[in-house]
Amino acid sequence: MRRQFVPAVAMMLAFTVLCGLLYPLAITGLAQIGFSGAANGSIAERDGQAIGSTLLGQPFSEPGYFWPRPSAAGDGYDGAASGASNLGPSNPELAKQVRTRAAAYRSANGLASDALVPADAVTASGSGLDPHISIANARLQAERVAEERGLDVAAVRTLIDANTDGRALGLLGEPGVNVLQLNLALDAAG
Repeated sequence: MRRQFVPAVAMMLAFTVLCGLLYPLAITGLAQIGFSGAANGSIAERDGQAIGSTLLGQPFSEPGYFWPRPSAAGDGYDGAASGASNLGPSNPELAKQVRTRAAAYRSANGLASDALVPADAVTASGSGLDPHISIANARLQAERVAEERGLDVAAVRTLIDANTDGRALGLLGEPGVNVLQLNLALDAAG
């Protein structure tokens, strides 16, 4: 038994050092060298103070800011409780939530009671922490934000365009507007 026990323990220790220490250190080092911003959480700062991550949705509810997608993560935008509501399309509770959110969205943005509302304005993403909204969603909010801030709508739309991320690798997904970056640009514009 000893003949098998000693090599087994030695292999366990060797693989623990290799897989549990050396490999993570090597990957962390490569990430810090090649992608330090993303490796450190893509932290957004204002006046040298960390205010959030551009990779995670954050709550904004003031009329002078662009609003993100609704969140189903915990009590809302809780990174420790990331997850979807798991309500299917035929679930009456989801239909009720969508109707309520759509009515509130239309009212807040001065839209007609039968105006189409982008799906991302009334449904949470799979993680509940999506940092992006669709371009259509941002453009529908532009007039409200411009009016509240006393800015020209064209200037706000220019900020939307400047904060729109393209498709991943040029072909995957849809372009989206990063809400935190857009709201920071709004604050910088005045």
